[in-house]
Amino acid sequence: MSTTLTGTFDSREQADMAVERLVQEIGIERTDIFVAASGTQNSAGNLIGGADNETVDQAERDDVPLAGGITVSIDLQDGAKVEVVTAALEEFGAEI
Repeated sequence: MSTTLTGTFDSREQADMAVERLVQEIGIERTDIFVAASGTQNSAGNLIGGADNETVDQAERDDVPLAGGITVSIDLQDGAKVEVVTAALEEFGAEI
């Protein structure tokens, strides 16, 4: 029986880090992970993160679409991984 877990992140950076943990360390197939804006508008999350942050030679970007969180959904075929996947999502700040 499959289970779908969903977490919403404040930034795309958090969502990307969680996805990489799921794939590289937990062994979830990328084809079982879905990433999308949590609302109807294009969004990079609620917080500026990653390459949009201020750097030494560049100011923080002001054209970043902040229009809601980033939702990551995982279709799990192995019920034994529910706890470890949930912990990974929460570690990177997901609201489950």
